[in-house]
Amino acid sequence: MKALLIIDMQKVSFTPQTPRYDAEGVIERINLLAAKFRVHGDAVIYIQHDGSAENYCIPGADEWKILPSLIIEPNDFIIPKTANDSFYRTSLHEELNKMSIKEVVITGCATDFCVDATVKSALTHDLNITVISDGHTTADRKNLTARQVIDHYNWIWQEMTPTKGKVEVISFEQYLKKL
Repeated sequence: MKALLIIDMQKVSFTPQTPRYDAEGVIERINLLAAKFRVHGDAVIYIQHDGSAENYCIPGADEWKILPSLIIEPNDFIIPKTANDSFYRTSLHEELNKMSIKEVVITGCATDFCVDATVKSALTHDLNITVISDGHTTADRKNLTARQVIDHYNWIWQEMTPTKGKVEVISFEQYLKKL
């Protein structure tokens, strides 16, 4: 069994003031992956940031909600987090262990913050990791376009030394061929 992690795909990050690279494409790919995971009996886990400590993205507020264009089914999990790392002081590792999951497929927002922190933490938890190279997004940064940031992190993750697990970075289409 494996789990699809969908990180921080919340309204707060997808506004006209905070445009994300290929947002519609990323959302479409996540929905298609989630449907495939459900059909195969694999877990779909939404990670939802609680920004109470920063006084934004507060649980219950409209900005905190998961994007309405993402399809959430009753058997999907929603795990709140308060830091970039989806494992930090959350129930994620415990839930993965309960389901005997040793492989995670990672998608979401933002590539250079929460997605990156979660990839690195999954590595230290000895998980097999697949990052969908076109399944995560971010915004333009001070000196880099969003596309450059995404390409850079895809390269970093491909070059990381695995622990007991593996790290693989592949496109949505490549991943579908493996299913």
